[in-house]
Amino acid sequence: MTDFVQIGRDLAAGMADLAKAEPETMSAFKALMAATAGQDQELSVKVKELIALAIAITVRCDGCIAHHVKLVVDAGATRGEVVETIGVAQLMGGGPSTVYGVEALRAYDQFAAVTANAA
Repeated sequence: MTDFVQIGRDLAAGMADLAKAEPETMSAFKALMAATAGQDQELSVKVKELIALAIAITVRCDGCIAHHVKLVVDAGATRGEVVETIGVAQLMGGGPSTVYGVEALRAYDQFAAVTANAA
């Protein structure tokens, strides 16, 4: 089974390394993330992260799934909301999105367990 919590940690470390290598680009990317998904506006952070998760599933990106599932959990999304998001990704992405939807649900369960154990 894929360890999405570890993938998330590895991604964070890699992003930090990339930020050292290209600080201007990564600074701009972080600012873009904060301006678009980092705050409630017309759409809540939770809704934006669910959208990002659906996109991550359809583009088949494990690191993206790990990153956005963690943020979905942090934003308080329920397992049911994630399942519904997976359904939308399946609609748009077919069979491959179904496979990555399975992975996204596993990732949600892993991150939810970590969050519950930390509480």
